[in-house]
Amino acid sequence: MEIKDFEVEQWMNLWETKCTYNVAETCVYSLSLDQLFELTGGDKAAFLDAFATRRLTYGDIEGRPDLLSGIAKLYRTVKPEHIIPTHGAAGANSLVLSTLVNPGDHVVSVMPTYQQLYSIPEMCGAKVDVLHLEKENGYHVDVEALDALCTPDTKLICINNPDNPTGALLDGETLRAIVEVARKNDAWLHCDEVYRHLNQTDAYAESVADLYEKGVTTSSMSKVWSLAGIRLGWCITKDEQLRRDLLSHRDYNLISCGMFDEAVAAYALAHADAILHRSRRIVRENLATLMEWVDSEPHLSIVKPEAGTTALVYYDYDIPSYDFCTDMVKFNGAFVTPGDCFEEPKSFRVGYGYSDDPDALRSGLLAISEYLRTLE
Repeated sequence: MEIKDFEVEQWMNLWETKCTYNVAETCVYSLSLDQLFELTGGDKAAFLDAFATRRLTYGDIEGRPDLLSGIAKLYRTVKPEHIIPTHGAAGANSLVLSTLVNPGDHVVSVMPTYQQLYSIPEMCGAKVDVLHLEKENGYHVDVEALDALCTPDTKLICINNPDNPTGALLDGETLRAIVEVARKNDAWLHCDEVYRHLNQTDAYAESVADLYEKGVTTSSMSKVWSLAGIRLGWCITKDEQLRRDLLSHRDYNLISCGMFDEAVAAYALAHADAILHRSRRIVRENLATLMEWVDSEPHLSIVKPEAGTTALVYYDYDIPSYDFCTDMVKFNGAFVTPGDCFEEPKSFRVGYGYSDDPDALRSGLLAISEYLRTLE
């Protein structure tokens, strides 16, 4: 089957190992194993020694029990048997969408968002209608506009909360209104929640998994938990038939996740509070740094993110975003993501989880400013 180029991932693959200032990175500043055990006060030697005694089999095919229970605790009504581990959130999204969507189905997806949510349904032969998230509305879902796009033939609605690349956050009231649109049309509701918990306030972040019987959510250990290197994600459904279908599809391309990956993830989630405290501190401090910088640049504008690690920054120069970002990384190594990867021209995505030190982020932003001066 043909599928469109995955714009954002191909861009990242091209430059992220060659840049000086990776202000395109979307994870909260990644942890080493040493840092993980230091942060949580655990015994690294005991953990590694215990793992070293295990035979390297396929492990627990449907997920090791302490991993599943650790994930379940991140939700209000989710149980371990509702969770299917995957190879990252990208694997979770791919599994859900390719399992649910058939040729001729009607799918509604928001945009801008992570490209999987509309390109994979298109690959599967669906008719995809796009609900554009408007800057003037803070990139929040217009529920009335969503309702107008949906019909009783709609198979699936795809949303992303918090949204990548904008950092917009849908509150519980809006999520429940979206659920009612889905329920009215008997549609599945898929929500990519990979940035969930990274709020700029301490308010509880609602999950579609807790709100709708046909809700399917995806997430991972990458963004919030700073452990992208273990490539561990999950999808959640309470529907028994869909769970069976997802596991059947997963048998063809995964079988099981890695034993060591699951062991590290289970350990991290057993210490979720400590990691989450670190992650929230980083994104809150760094967002303040980002906003201060944007305010100082007369050619830039932004809608302040409410959650997550990413922001969409607009510029008023007459330069396509791919040219802007390519010229800049070649000029001084400052690396951001072109807005055109998300079909948002004359903008770029910043990842402000770039470092656990606001001064390091500030250095990256100042490098962008250095390039901006060449355009004036």
